[in-house]
Amino acid sequence: MPNDLLIQNVRPMGGPAADVLIRNGLIDRIGPDLTATVAGIETIEGDNCLLIPGFVEGHIHLDKTLLGLPWASRLESPSIREKIDNEKILRRGMQVSVEEQAGKLIRLGISQGTSHIRSHVDIDPDLGLSHLEGVMAAREHCKDAVSIQLVAFPQSGVMRLPGTAELIEEAVKAGADLVGGIDPAGIDGDAVGQLNATFAIAERHGVGLDIHLHDPGVLGLYQIGLIAERTRAHGFAGKVAISHAHCLGMIDDAQVGHAVELLAESGISVMTIGAAYRPSLPLKALRDAGVLTFSGSDDVRDAWQPFGNADMLERAMLVAYQCAFTTDEGLELTFAMATRGGARAMGLEGYGLEAGCAADMVLLDGETLAEIVVARPPRKVVVKSGRVVARDGELVV
Repeated sequence: MPNDLLIQNVRPMGGPAADVLIRNGLIDRIGPDLTATVAGIETIEGDNCLLIPGFVEGHIHLDKTLLGLPWASRLESPSIREKIDNEKILRRGMQVSVEEQAGKLIRLGISQGTSHIRSHVDIDPDLGLSHLEGVMAAREHCKDAVSIQLVAFPQSGVMRLPGTAELIEEAVKAGADLVGGIDPAGIDGDAVGQLNATFAIAERHGVGLDIHLHDPGVLGLYQIGLIAERTRAHGFAGKVAISHAHCLGMIDDAQVGHAVELLAESGISVMTIGAAYRPSLPLKALRDAGVLTFSGSDDVRDAWQPFGNADMLERAMLVAYQCAFTTDEGLELTFAMATRGGARAMGLEGYGLEAGCAADMVLLDGETLAEIVVARPPRKVVVKSGRVVARDGELVV
């Protein structure tokens, strides 16, 4: 059950020192010297730490991680199709427990201050709903320490594998929160067919969509247009995200302007991981146009890549580094993408550091939001729904 808690002497979002009173898992008051008004309540001394809302992991693949397993050499995979095929080969020989591995990655994220997660989970005729069932079991184990949204993700395509669309629909019925998609043109070779199928499933069940789009340049821009068209037609503004959108870093300024306008008018959000092997996205142009941007870890030590640690503060730094952001403005933008940007994309209510918000928060040393993106200090205390769930990088629940 959520606890009552008083956190003394912290600086919310780097502002003036204050105390934070938590009642029934919600922020009750923030103000100076609340100690005198409260008796018999658990108290944490904040030591003038910076207080921020819990991080939001907006894009991860909990079902894929090989975290903690013996080292597996990755095969060279120049194309997305090759990466998909090589992953199946590697995992087939490992007999990995999805539930166990997902649990490891969830707990790692919690220890680093993550309060909310959106995970894509593979759905295809070979796997059926087995990955979804494994991640749902892991989610149940950790439900008091983190909230998790699941996306039914057809990584191998929809139209080229008969039965996949039906499995996506079954996944939503079984508890997936969103419908996924992947490179409708590049993977399926039928952009219209994939998008018509996935949007129809989402409309039937009243859920949103989060679509992987790796396709480059003009091909990617064409698909943004198709996604925007269907988002408007179905009245899905605010319910659709495009993940990666590498094409936005590969087109000329006029095309960028057109794409940004489409995204803004349609209410589509954009997720980026700041991948070193892809051009950076025009994040400031997207922000200035009112397009919601957020970030995530994506693949963490899986068959696709050996990197990643589920640390959203480090992800904010990587996005800033890729975009060559050196001013406080740019650093604060990537911090926002790892916090309130992800919260808005996930449709979270009561997120933030105001009275009435859920008491999901992190204490850490630092002067400003910009500085912590650069320095990435340890998470001293992590609170979820008013309960301490981690201290100094170690779970206490």
